[in-house]
Amino acid sequence: MSRNESTSGVVMAYNVIWEFQVPQEKIEDFEAAYGSHGIWASLFAKADGFIRLELLHCTEEKGRYLTIDRWASQRAFDTFKADFAADYNSLDERFKGITASEKHIGAFYT
Repeated sequence: MSRNESTSGVVMAYNVIWEFQVPQEKIEDFEAAYGSHGIWASLFAKADGFIRLELLHCTEEKGRYLTIDRWASQRAFDTFKADFAADYNSLDERFKGITASEKHIGAFYT
C-alpha cells in the first residue's frame, strides 16, 4: 500500500489549506485569482500531481475564504514548490495587498 492509499484502497489526496480575509472592494479580484480556474490554479496545473484548487467562501462572515490545494501526494507538492518557486513568488508578490490577512491552516491527507 502506498503512502497516499488508505486501507480501503481509496486514493488519498494531500490538501494544503489556507484561510484569507478579503476586504469588500477586493473580493472580485480575489475570487478571480484564487478560484478553481484562476491564476493560481493555472500555475499549479503546470505541475505533475496537482488535482485541483477549491475556493470556499464563508456563509457566516463576508470576506472570509478558505482555499484547498489538492495534490496527489506531499512529494508532488514539494516538487512543485521547488520547480516553480520563482513563478510562485512572483504571483505572491503580484497579489500582495489583495487580502487583509492570510493564514496557513495546515496540510492534511484526505
